[in-house]
Amino acid sequence: MSGSQRSLAKGCPAPGPVPEGLIRVYSMRFCPYAQRARLVLAAKGIKHEVVNINLKSKPEWFLEKSPFGVVPSLETSDGKIIYESPIVCDYLDEAYPGKKLTPADPYKKAQEKILLEHFSQIHSALYKVLFAKRANEDTTELKAQFFEKFKKLEELLTKKNTPYFGGESLSMIDYMIWPWIERFNIFDVLEYLEKAPRINAWRSLMLQDPVVKDTFTDPEVLSNFIKLYFQDSVDAVDYGLD
Repeated sequence: MSGSQRSLAKGCPAPGPVPEGLIRVYSMRFCPYAQRARLVLAAKGIKHEVVNINLKSKPEWFLEKSPFGVVPSLETSDGKIIYESPIVCDYLDEAYPGKKLTPADPYKKAQEKILLEHFSQIHSALYKVLFAKRANEDTTELKAQFFEKFKKLEELLTKKNTPYFGGESLSMIDYMIWPWIERFNIFDVLEYLEKAPRINAWRSLMLQDPVVKDTFTDPEVLSNFIKLYFQDSVDAVDYGLD
């Protein structure tokens, strides 16, 4: 189902039980962590419904669906709750049939988890740049710190010598990394892709993937959302909807 419906906010009633044969994902249209789950749902063709949450004004009942108060979280038709994006994505891959996104081989699976640890340092660096921008602070040093970590990821992909981080074809690790690469414009680090040719080539391949296209948000829309979000607008999460 589409994730384009308006967000539920404080005062909104909780949705009813999840219909049989569906899984519900609590999401936010612009959240990279939630996009991870939506990428996996689409890649595996899982029938689902999306309930968008206003993270600036969360419904009172939302902590029952996500104890940390963040997205994504899943709710099954028998009331089970699963949250935290890597756990959500692993659950979807293991619980549903079809193409397996995670390698069966324990060593390859471990290598993907190690790559994800490397990437977690990169997205921490990206948020430091973003919050410095918000405060109108100089970002030169923070961008240099980001690039040092980004270069390491470029080296890892070069060493693998495969088109994707997961190997010859798309796998879970590619979908786990992608949402932040899609948002490089709002982090103001787009120019660093030219200094990382292997990652830049990977990015071009990812942009051709039907699943990525299905969840992609136009860079201008992302930029306008983040401006509103930084102004603490409770309407930012619904930017662009009629």
